[in-house]
Amino acid sequence: MSRKLIREFPGIVSRLILGVGLWLAAPAVFAEYALNFQRPVTPVAHKILELHNMILLICVIIFVIVFGVMFYSIFAHRKSRGYKPAKFHDNATLEVVWTVIPFLILVSMAIPSTATLLEMSDTSKSDLTIKITGYQWKWKYDYPDQDVGYFSTLATPRDQIDNKAAKGEHYLLEVDNPIVVPVGKKVRFLVTANDVIHSWWVPQLGVKKDAIPGFINEFWVRADEAGTFRGQCAELCGKDHGFMPIVVNAVSPEDFTKWVAMQKDKAAAESAGGAKTWSKDELLEKGKKAYAATCAACHGPEGKGIPGVFPALEGSKVATGPVDEHIKTVLHGRATGKFSAQMPAFAAQLSDTDVAAIITFERNALGNKTGDVVQPSQVKALRK
Repeated sequence: MSRKLIREFPGIVSRLILGVGLWLAAPAVFAEYALNFQRPVTPVAHKILELHNMILLICVIIFVIVFGVMFYSIFAHRKSRGYKPAKFHDNATLEVVWTVIPFLILVSMAIPSTATLLEMSDTSKSDLTIKITGYQWKWKYDYPDQDVGYFSTLATPRDQIDNKAAKGEHYLLEVDNPIVVPVGKKVRFLVTANDVIHSWWVPQLGVKKDAIPGFINEFWVRADEAGTFRGQCAELCGKDHGFMPIVVNAVSPEDFTKWVAMQKDKAAAESAGGAKTWSKDELLEKGKKAYAATCAACHGPEGKGIPGVFPALEGSKVATGPVDEHIKTVLHGRATGKFSAQMPAFAAQLSDTDVAAIITFERNALGNKTGDVVQPSQVKALRK
């Protein structure tokens, strides 16, 4: 067996070298192939990457030394060469050495790791605070200092998800309302959830923080450059877990100030819309978009639901029954059955206009033709 190993050893080495060469050449062949983290754009992300590279290098060095000595010992001291195993017991010096060296290695890894963790958790002296709330399956962003708040939902067209159209460049990583932060400013984030555990994860920012109902976690971000950075919910949170993207736009402080003003104007226009009398066509157009963003995840794009889990809207007692009960169901939620999923309350998520538009759409589309038109004033009256 030993002679066969000697004869085949050069071939084994040559195949190993060839394999390593192909592996190193792979990035040139596959343009999208990546071996490392996404390019960091915050101080914390840079520290995490440096820490990762340092520890990986230490692990590689240990691997080479340990396995190099082991393979050399096996090959050079094999029985066929006449070597006989030494017989010895206890060696105090050796035991001290192989205890102290790993200890020193672990300390050399622990010190920078602890420093990085402490820096990650230091949210003091922040310039801006943003609250993140996870919902099934969307994010809400509140800027308490600027009195701005809005929901952010998936913007990928349904035809792409259903394989009826070609996938876009940012498939499942695009939203209708991205979160906006100013470049060069320390932003403190407060993270929680409204229903189940979510996780807010943006690799280029060096951030991954769990959003837990009843608890508030915090972290901070300071973007070094302007740009758009994408992430996802990283905690299995239900049926549409894979449809909770995160998009962060880092802009100049001047552009951030302009964006805040635009958001306030948008909120004022939405509030004014609550006092307006909408036509049926206007409500149907707005309701179709709001339904796709809010309701389609459970009830389906065509309102067919999932039998035994999410009820269909076509001909349902709610969508064709008394209008007030329909409004109350959307606002306050309800338990749909012993084995069915609970209908969440949308009073805190949707404006009076959005609720009126969705209900008008549900009662005049998706197989229903009640002819009912619901105005925002009707929704406002039933909020309490």
